[in-house]
Amino acid sequence: MDLKIQKEAPEHYQAIHDILISCFKSDAEAKLVSALRENNKAVIELVALHEGEVVGHVMFSPVTTSPPANALGIGLAPLAVKPAFQRQGIGRKLVQEGLLLCKEMNFDYVVLLGDPKYYQRFGFIKASDLGIKNEYGVDEPFMLIQFNKVPLPNSLVRYCDEFSLFLV
Repeated sequence: MDLKIQKEAPEHYQAIHDILISCFKSDAEAKLVSALRENNKAVIELVALHEGEVVGHVMFSPVTTSPPANALGIGLAPLAVKPAFQRQGIGRKLVQEGLLLCKEMNFDYVVLLGDPKYYQRFGFIKASDLGIKNEYGVDEPFMLIQFNKVPLPNSLVRYCDEFSLFLV
């Protein structure tokens, strides 16, 4: 499959919106993406293009910890691939490219809420194994990958405020 991963551009917004609507049970993720963009909190946004068509999208946005930590973190969410193109490695390529950019931008770790079986292949581990919790109180699906050995003290990770507006 001819696939190109690149930074998103405004002309991709409608296609991304449509993919998010088709992949999730509500429009919450589509509204979240728009709000993060509008509030300049979309740190990394990538699209997968097949023959010029947007077939996948991933976003990374800031996270904070309580108590504050010296480590710089970012959250992966959401990840979506157009249903007709799923199970072809597009999500994997989006995640891999996104993680490379996170490293290049000197982030110390990435967190996400997702399927452990899927995300373990990238090196994500259960965050609670490192004493890291999340504001949603979930355990198994809250995962973390570290890029260096900056200590992560027992803490609570919080996503941007926009998440609580749409994904409660």
